[in-house]
Amino acid sequence: MAIRPIIKLPDPRLKLVSDAIPVIDESVRTLAADMLETMYDAPGIGLAAIQIGVPKRVIVIDVSGKDEPKAPMILINARLVSASDEMSVYEEGCLSIPDYYAEVERPARVTVSYLDEHGAERRIEAEGLLATCLQHEIDHTNGINFIDHLSKLKRDRVIKKFTKAAKLEQPAAEPAPHRSMAG
Repeated sequence: MAIRPIIKLPDPRLKLVSDAIPVIDESVRTLAADMLETMYDAPGIGLAAIQIGVPKRVIVIDVSGKDEPKAPMILINARLVSASDEMSVYEEGCLSIPDYYAEVERPARVTVSYLDEHGAERRIEAEGLLATCLQHEIDHTNGINFIDHLSKLKRDRVIKKFTKAAKLEQPAAEPAPHRSMAG
Protein backbone atom coordinates (compact mmCIF):
# COMPACT_ATOMS: atom_id res chain seq x y z
CA MET A 1 0.00 0.00 0.00
CA ALA A 2 1.11 3.53 -0.72
CA ILE A 3 -0.09 7.03 -0.07
CA ARG A 4 -0.58 8.75 -3.41
CA PRO A 5 -0.67 12.48 -4.14
CA ILE A 6 -4.15 13.96 -4.38
CA ILE A 7 -4.71 16.23 -7.36
CA LYS A 8 -6.27 19.60 -6.64
CA LEU A 9 -8.52 22.09 -8.38
CA PRO A 10 -7.99 23.47 -11.07
CA ASP A 11 -6.38 20.24 -12.38
CA PRO A 12 -8.40 19.45 -15.57
CA ARG A 13 -8.33 15.71 -14.77
CA LEU A 14 -10.98 16.36 -12.10
CA LYS A 15 -13.46 16.95 -14.96
CA LEU A 16 -12.73 13.62 -16.69
CA VAL A 17 -15.38 10.91 -16.83
CA SER A 18 -13.78 7.77 -15.42
CA ASP A 19 -13.67 4.45 -17.24
CA ALA A 20 -15.51 1.38 -16.00
CA ILE A 21 -13.39 -1.46 -14.63
CA PRO A 22 -13.89 -4.48 -16.95
CA VAL A 23 -12.00 -6.99 -14.77
CA ILE A 24 -11.32 -6.79 -11.06
CA ASP A 25 -7.81 -8.09 -10.56
CA GLU A 26 -4.92 -7.54 -8.15
CA SER A 27 -4.07 -4.17 -9.73
CA VAL A 28 -7.58 -2.89 -8.94
CA ARG A 29 -7.37 -4.22 -5.36
CA THR A 30 -3.96 -2.54 -4.95
CA LEU A 31 -5.39 0.72 -6.30
CA ALA A 32 -8.27 0.51 -3.78
CA ALA A 33 -5.86 -0.24 -0.91
CA ASP A 34 -3.70 2.73 -1.89
CA MET A 35 -6.82 4.90 -2.08
CA LEU A 36 -7.90 3.87 1.42
CA GLU A 37 -4.46 4.63 2.83
CA THR A 38 -4.43 7.99 1.01
CA MET A 39 -7.95 8.84 2.25
CA TYR A 40 -7.15 7.98 5.88
CA ASP A 41 -3.88 9.93 5.72
CA ALA A 42 -5.55 13.07 4.28
CA PRO A 43 -7.83 12.63 6.40
CA GLY A 44 -11.12 12.26 4.56
CA ILE A 45 -14.25 10.13 4.41
CA GLY A 46 -14.27 9.41 0.68
CA LEU A 47 -11.96 9.35 -2.33
CA ALA A 48 -12.44 8.62 -6.02
CA ALA A 49 -9.60 7.22 -8.12
CA ILE A 50 -9.63 10.29 -10.37
CA GLN A 51 -8.57 12.32 -7.33
CA ILE A 52 -5.22 10.55 -7.45
CA GLY A 53 -5.07 10.95 -11.22
CA VAL A 54 -6.46 7.52 -12.15
CA PRO A 55 -9.57 7.82 -14.37
CA LYS A 56 -11.14 4.54 -13.23
CA ARG A 57 -14.54 4.00 -11.59
CA VAL A 58 -13.23 3.11 -8.14
CA ILE A 59 -14.30 4.89 -4.95
CA VAL A 60 -13.53 4.28 -1.30
CA ILE A 61 -15.57 5.51 1.65
CA ASP A 62 -15.46 5.32 5.43
CA VAL A 63 -17.97 7.45 7.32
CA SER A 64 -17.29 5.86 10.71
CA GLY A 65 -16.81 8.30 13.58
CA LYS A 66 -13.47 8.98 15.25
CA ASP A 67 -14.30 6.76 18.24
CA GLU A 68 -15.69 3.93 16.09
CA PRO A 69 -13.80 1.10 14.39
CA LYS A 70 -12.90 1.77 10.76
CA ALA A 71 -15.54 0.61 8.30
CA PRO A 72 -13.94 0.94 4.84
CA MET A 73 -16.05 0.44 1.74
CA ILE A 74 -14.66 -0.22 -1.73
CA LEU A 75 -17.09 0.41 -4.57
CA ILE A 76 -16.18 -0.41 -8.16
CA ASN A 77 -18.30 0.78 -11.09
CA ALA A 78 -20.73 2.35 -8.61
CA ARG A 79 -23.87 3.85 -10.05
CA LEU A 80 -26.91 5.53 -8.62
CA VAL A 81 -29.96 3.29 -9.08
CA SER A 82 -32.54 5.48 -7.37
CA ALA A 83 -32.79 8.60 -5.27
CA SER A 84 -35.52 9.94 -3.00
CA ASP A 85 -37.55 13.02 -3.83
CA GLU A 86 -36.84 14.20 -0.30
CA MET A 87 -33.72 16.34 -0.15
CA SER A 88 -31.16 17.02 2.57
CA VAL A 89 -28.42 19.59 2.95
CA TYR A 90 -24.91 18.80 4.17
CA GLU A 91 -21.84 20.96 4.38
CA GLU A 92 -19.46 19.26 1.96
CA GLY A 93 -15.75 19.51 1.48
CA CYS A 94 -13.36 17.72 -0.84
CA LEU A 95 -9.78 16.53 -0.59
CA SER A 96 -9.22 17.98 -4.08
CA ILE A 97 -10.58 21.37 -2.98
CA PRO A 98 -8.90 21.66 0.43
CA ASP A 99 -10.17 23.97 3.16
CA TYR A 100 -13.30 24.97 1.24
CA TYR A 101 -16.74 23.90 2.47
CA ALA A 102 -20.22 24.70 1.24
CA GLU A 103 -23.76 23.48 1.80
CA VAL A 104 -24.98 21.19 -0.97
CA GLU A 105 -28.52 19.90 -1.41
CA ARG A 106 -28.82 16.29 -2.56
CA PRO A 107 -31.39 13.49 -2.33
CA ALA A 108 -31.72 12.32 1.29
CA ARG A 109 -31.76 8.60 0.40
CA VAL A 110 -30.15 6.69 -2.44
CA THR A 111 -29.73 3.17 -3.73
CA VAL A 112 -26.36 2.41 -5.31
CA SER A 113 -25.25 -0.72 -7.16
CA TYR A 114 -21.57 -1.62 -7.42
CA LEU A 115 -19.03 -4.42 -7.48
CA ASP A 116 -16.95 -5.17 -4.41
CA GLU A 117 -13.20 -5.84 -4.56
CA HIS A 118 -13.89 -9.52 -5.31
CA GLY A 119 -16.22 -8.77 -8.23
CA ALA A 120 -19.45 -9.60 -6.39
CA GLU A 121 -22.47 -7.49 -7.32
CA ARG A 122 -23.72 -5.43 -4.39
CA ARG A 123 -26.45 -2.93 -3.70
CA ILE A 124 -26.63 -0.50 -0.82
CA GLU A 125 -29.44 1.69 0.40
CA ALA A 126 -28.15 4.72 2.26
CA GLU A 127 -29.32 7.88 3.94
CA GLY A 128 -27.70 10.69 5.86
CA LEU A 129 -23.96 11.23 5.60
CA LEU A 130 -23.36 7.95 3.75
CA ALA A 131 -25.92 8.89 1.06
CA THR A 132 -24.25 12.28 0.62
CA CYS A 133 -20.76 10.75 0.48
CA LEU A 134 -21.83 8.13 -2.08
CA GLN A 135 -23.33 10.81 -4.32
CA HIS A 136 -20.26 13.06 -3.92
CA GLU A 137 -17.83 10.27 -4.90
CA ILE A 138 -19.98 8.92 -7.75
CA ASP A 139 -20.11 12.49 -9.05
CA HIS A 140 -16.29 12.47 -9.17
CA THR A 141 -16.36 9.40 -11.44
CA ASN A 142 -18.62 11.40 -13.75
CA GLY A 143 -16.35 14.46 -13.84
CA ILE A 144 -18.54 16.44 -11.43
CA ASN A 145 -17.15 18.23 -8.38
CA PHE A 146 -19.28 19.31 -5.43
CA ILE A 147 -18.76 22.96 -6.37
CA ASP A 148 -20.65 22.20 -9.60
CA HIS A 149 -23.77 22.05 -7.39
CA LEU A 150 -23.22 25.65 -6.24
CA SER A 151 -24.34 28.84 -7.91
CA LYS A 152 -22.21 29.99 -10.86
CA LEU A 153 -21.00 32.97 -8.83
CA LYS A 154 -19.79 30.83 -5.89
CA ARG A 155 -18.28 28.22 -8.21
CA ASP A 156 -16.42 30.86 -10.26
CA ARG A 157 -15.01 32.41 -7.07
CA VAL A 158 -13.71 29.05 -5.85
CA ILE A 159 -12.16 28.20 -9.22
CA LYS A 160 -10.51 31.62 -9.40
CA LYS A 161 -9.10 31.24 -5.87
CA PHE A 162 -7.64 27.78 -6.55
CA THR A 163 -6.33 28.77 -10.01
CA LYS A 164 -4.50 31.72 -8.45
CA ALA A 165 -3.10 29.51 -5.66
CA ALA A 166 -1.93 26.91 -8.20
CA LYS A 167 -0.07 29.59 -10.17
CA LEU A 168 1.65 30.76 -6.98
CA GLU A 169 2.72 27.19 -6.17
CA GLN A 170 4.34 26.60 -9.57
CA PRO A 171 8.08 27.08 -9.46
CA ALA A 172 9.31 30.05 -11.44
CA ALA A 173 11.08 29.22 -14.65
CA GLU A 174 14.80 29.07 -14.09
CA PRO A 175 16.76 31.72 -15.95
CA ALA A 176 19.03 30.50 -18.70
CA PRO A 177 22.58 29.96 -17.47
CA HIS A 178 24.86 32.95 -18.07
CA ARG A 179 27.71 32.19 -20.37
CA SER A 180 30.69 34.43 -20.54
CA MET A 181 32.61 34.84 -23.72
CA ALA A 182 36.06 34.40 -22.26
CA GLY A 183 38.73 34.40 -24.89
